Amino acid sequence: MEGLFSVKSDVYSFGVLLLEIVSGRRNTSLRSTEHLSLIGYGIIPSAFCGSLNSKFASRQAAAASSKNKLSTAVIAVISVAGALFAVIILLLLWKFKAKLKVLPTTSSISWLRGGDTSTLNAGKSTEFSTDASGSVDVYAEGNQVNRSELRLLNLGCVAAATNNFSEENKLGKGGFGTVYKGSLPGLPQIAVKRLSRRSTQGLDEFKNEISLIAKLQHRNLVRLLGCCIEGEEKMLVYEYMPNKSLDFFLFNPANQSLLDWRKRFTIIEGIARGLLYLHRDSRLRIIHRDLKASNILLDEDMIPKISDFGMARIFGGNENEENTARVVGTYGYMSPEYAMEGLFSVKSDVYSFGVLLLEIVSGRRNTSLRSTEHLSLIGYAWHLWNENRAVDLIDPSIAETCSQNETELLRCIHVGLLCVQDYAASRPTMPAVVLMLESEAANLQLPVQPIFTSIRRPVDTEFGTEGQDVASSNNVTITMLEGR
Repeated sequence: MEGLFSVKSDVYSFGVLLLEIVSGRRNTSLRSTEHLSLIGYGIIPSAFCGSLNSKFASRQAAAASSKNKLSTAVIAVISVAGALFAVIILLLLWKFKAKLKVLPTTSSISWLRGGDTSTLNAGKSTEFSTDASGSVDVYAEGNQVNRSELRLLNLGCVAAATNNFSEENKLGKGGFGTVYKGSLPGLPQIAVKRLSRRSTQGLDEFKNEISLIAKLQHRNLVRLLGCCIEGEEKMLVYEYMPNKSLDFFLFNPANQSLLDWRKRFTIIEGIARGLLYLHRDSRLRIIHRDLKASNILLDEDMIPKISDFGMARIFGGNENEENTARVVGTYGYMSPEYAMEGLFSVKSDVYSFGVLLLEIVSGRRNTSLRSTEHLSLIGYAWHLWNENRAVDLIDPSIAETCSQNETELLRCIHVGLLCVQDYAASRPTMPAVVLMLESEAANLQLPVQPIFTSIRRPVDTEFGTEGQDVASSNNVTITMLEGR
């Protein structure tokens, strides 16, 4: 969950592997039971040994029974059934192959209309035209989800809009590439994300972001206006956010006081409603997977806009959870089941929202207390809550001006702690979160202590964190914004 590792990390992995070898079960095979994992099941010696004895006994009994009951007639029936099944499979494959010959082949994402494909070959020219190239048909997972008015811009048009990508127009730089400010006819202010040519991760994010966000329309989601795909150049064009991102105000002592409690609560509500739209109300059910302060942009009225959908995933109507071997996101915002097992669902975003809510209330990063006894902001918030001192979590820069809103503040802290519960099933859904935030009459359950992120044992002090870079194997996209 924090990217910390030492020789004891390998020892832990060995212990898990040892239990798996002894039991013949995966560590995650008992996740849906009261034991949660093989480790939890293995700490009860009598039950564990009893289970092994019963397993061996049942296997021996099954082997003896099969020897006695198996006959030549049964073998003949099985053989005939297997032959019939093989014939049916072959017929189905033949029919499927015939259908494939009829269907036209298409890529998973159709970037351009047929008449616009010449733009892709224009990148070799050093002279750029400043004319836009039309609109784009966007596909996701092989199905067309939007025949939108998304503008396809050529390189010359974007270069002119950003003054040839000048340093004066540069807004920030991150894992994706560089972000520039610009202007187009009819669009006085835009933000251009220019994919770094050396970033293979950025290329995947680029395709994913167009596939997802082009169809989404909500006041709390950043709006994609167009894209540029020319030669090796790939760019996304967004509406410009003059107030930059939430972290620019929240974690900068010089700017914290500009966000009074009323503005902070409006931002919390806006983020919650944006997530509710992604999880339930949009045509595509989407898990963001990288919700954090730097991915919340603020417009001229300080209305929050969720951005950066490069890590997002689409869920089908009947899907509730998915597993991935490539864990992406930002440490400090990742739920325990996602960070440790690669499992993600809508509850993963709920966890990230809970962390963000506590950061907005306190004006502190979740990782800012890692070198203290509380381990994280979550652990500190729980400590204060448990001692009936939750009001001490409030950002000192606004503490004097929010005495009339103390009930609302405490409710936000309460909701935040519910969102960061260790187990996904214990967290509320975003519809429930929105109701709890906006209704004083809502009946809130009591949270329990988040063990994974609020307890550090004495032996953990062998991890070197002071003056050292914490190693991380995940994929992270962070855009650093420079004030001007």
